[in-house]
Amino acid sequence: MEILSYGPAPCCQVVDSKWKLVDKSLNSRQSKRGSVRFYNIGQSFLENKVQQRDFRSLNALEGSKRVDCRIYSESYDGYVIGREGNVTNISGIEEHAANVVIPGIPGGSNGESGAPISSCFWEWKPKFNVHYEKGGCENVDSPHVLFLPGFGVGSFHYEKQLKDLGRDNRVWALDFLGQGLSLPFEDPAPHYREGVVSNGDDSSWGFGDETEPWATKLVYSIDLWQDQVRYFVEEVIGEPVYVVGNSLGGYVALYFAALNPHLVKGVTLLNATPFWGFLPNPIKNPGLAKLFPWAGTFPLPAKIRRLTELVWEKISDPASIAKVLNQVYADYSTNVDSVFSRIIETTRHPAAAAAFASIMCAPQAELSFSDALSRCRKSNVPICLMYGKEDPWVKPLWGLQVKRQVPEAPYYQISPAGHCPHDEVPEVINFLLRGWIRNVESQGSISLPLLDDFDSMNQANAKEVEFMREGSRKSVVVRFFGSRFSLWDSIRSYINTRYKFSNLEAKSP
Repeated sequence: MEILSYGPAPCCQVVDSKWKLVDKSLNSRQSKRGSVRFYNIGQSFLENKVQQRDFRSLNALEGSKRVDCRIYSESYDGYVIGREGNVTNISGIEEHAANVVIPGIPGGSNGESGAPISSCFWEWKPKFNVHYEKGGCENVDSPHVLFLPGFGVGSFHYEKQLKDLGRDNRVWALDFLGQGLSLPFEDPAPHYREGVVSNGDDSSWGFGDETEPWATKLVYSIDLWQDQVRYFVEEVIGEPVYVVGNSLGGYVALYFAALNPHLVKGVTLLNATPFWGFLPNPIKNPGLAKLFPWAGTFPLPAKIRRLTELVWEKISDPASIAKVLNQVYADYSTNVDSVFSRIIETTRHPAAAAAFASIMCAPQAELSFSDALSRCRKSNVPICLMYGKEDPWVKPLWGLQVKRQVPEAPYYQISPAGHCPHDEVPEVINFLLRGWIRNVESQGSISLPLLDDFDSMNQANAKEVEFMREGSRKSVVVRFFGSRFSLWDSIRSYINTRYKFSNLEAKSP
C-alpha cells in the first residue's frame, strides 16, 4: 500500500499551560501535503471486492417488486416502499423483502444543518482533563445518548451521530483516559537528570525510572474506563443514558451497564469486541496475576520501554494507520480524512506511546463480556445489536453469539459495512438507533425500525435501505434476525453462501 500524500494534523488542543506537546514533524516522512488517499493496493482486488458486494446485494434482493409507498413513522424516519409476498433465503428462513428509503445525515448536498457540537473538558483525576463532546442540550425533554469510542480513536469518531441525532436528542461522546484528548498534561514518570526533572523536554512521557505520586496506581484498563463512564454519567450528565459503544467501546458500554443498571436505559453494541486484555485480573485470579510482575502501571520496565519504542514507531506511522483504516472500512469510497488526521494528532502527544503500552498490558476486566451480558439480561437492560457484516476483526459470528445469549435483543446486520458502521454508513445506524430508542421509550408501542408487526420480530427480514449522500443514492442490505433465528441457522447460511460462490467461480470463464 502506498500513501501518495497526506497532511500533517493540527496540534492537540491545549488544556493547560503544562500540557506541552512535542512537535514530531510529519515532513520527515512525507513532504507532500493534502488528504489521505488509498492507491496501489491492488486495483483488481478492490474491483473484485466491489463486484462481489454488488452481486450479494442483487442476489439477496432479486425479484423484489415495489408497490405502494407509505410513511413509516414520524419525522426523520423516512419512507417505506413495501413488497407483497415473501422470499426464502439460502438458509431456508422466510424473509420479508422490501425497499426502505431513509433520510441522509445533515450537511453535504441536502442543505440541512446538523446540531452544533461543543468540545468540553471535565476534571476527574489529578493531572487529567477528560475530553468529551456534546450536542442537542436544548432538547430538554429528550433522552441522553452517550457514545463510547473504540481503541485508538475518540469522540471525533461520532461526529456524524452528534450532528444528526443531536437534532432531537441530547448526545454525548467521551474520550477514554489514555486516548483522544484525554491524555495527561504532565509526565507520569519523568526522567531525572542530576536532580532536575526533565518534564516535557523528552519526546515521550512515562519512560522515566520513578512514578509521580498522582500516577502510582494509574493503569489504562477496562475497569478504569468503566469507572470513568460511571462518574461521567453521575457528575456531568446527571441522568440515566442510552449508551452506545463501538468495538472496545462496546465492551465498556456493556460492562458499565452490567455494574450500573440504574444509570442505563439501554445499550447498543456496534461490532463490539467480545474480549479485551491478555493478563489475568488480580481480583478474579490473584494467584495467577502474581506471575506477571508488570500489568500496565508506571513507570514502564526497561524491556517494555524498548519494545514499546520499536512497536510504536511502526504503528504510529501514517502509512500504517492508513492501512488499518483501509482494512476495517468495507466501502473504500468513505472519506476518512478527518478520522486519519485526528488519529495522527493523538499519536503526536508525548504521553501516547506509554499510554499505548499500558493499555496493551493492562489486566483483563473483572467481568468477562459474557458475564456482563448475562448481568444486563438479568437486570432487564434493553440491548440492541448492530453489526457491519464485512468486519475483518469482529466477524458476524461474534454478533450472532451475542444474539444467541440474548435472543430477545434486536439484531441488525448491515452489508456492505465493516468494523465501524457508525462512520461508514451513519445514515443507517442513526436511523436504526433513533427508531430503537423510540421503541424503548414507548415501551414497545412504537415498532422497531424496519419492522411492521409483532410476527416479524420473530422472523428474519432482509431489506434494502437507500439514502442520499453527496448528491447520489447509495444503498445497503440490512438483515434483521428475529428471536427464532439460531446460531446453527447462521452457520448453515454461511456454508451455503460459500458453496454457491465457489460454484459460480468454478463456472465463470
